[in-house]
Amino acid sequence: MESVQQVSGRAIPFGRKNVDTDVIIPAHWLKTITRDGLGRGAFETIRQDPANLFDSAEFKGSPILIAGDNFGCGSSREHAAWALLDLGITAVIAPSFSDIFSGNAFKNGILTVALPQEAIDRLMEVAQTDPVTIDLDSQTVTTPFQDRFTFEIDAFRKHCLLNGLDEVGLTLARGDQIAQYENKSAGETPWLATGVAA
Repeated sequence: MESVQQVSGRAIPFGRKNVDTDVIIPAHWLKTITRDGLGRGAFETIRQDPANLFDSAEFKGSPILIAGDNFGCGSSREHAAWALLDLGITAVIAPSFSDIFSGNAFKNGILTVALPQEAIDRLMEVAQTDPVTIDLDSQTVTTPFQDRFTFEIDAFRKHCLLNGLDEVGLTLARGDQIAQYENKSAGETPWLATGVAA
């Protein structure tokens, strides 16, 4: 997983409330056996409109999505996070998120930033013409116009995102401790140690 320290650039001023995972990635895209290419299906029904923000020259490839309340509600499909990443989105700012979506986003290296609606309204305005910057270390969202919004994030999630640690990375970081335990266990209970190096 890539580390997320700062996300800066044009933000897609989407703003829609109650966007569920079926809108983010429709069910017929879930048959794939790879994460690659899911960005083509992201927001498919919305992107059928030639004037959609996601494919506009101004916002295509933007790393930040500004959404409305309850983003990511609906089913628990992890494909929603995969589709956002494949579309180039590494941070979503909204007033609130579905718990399952927020967890899936975190596990895949997407930063979810919850801000009050007034802050969202201001960022939607700025995003029409200028970039937005999210700094995870200082837990701030800023604009070129001296706007500064602070956000809360779980300390464990912050640590993992800053250091690019997913569940596999967290396990590998304790490789020496795991090996010590396995060796000790093999010495104390050799009858359980079949196939384990001493």
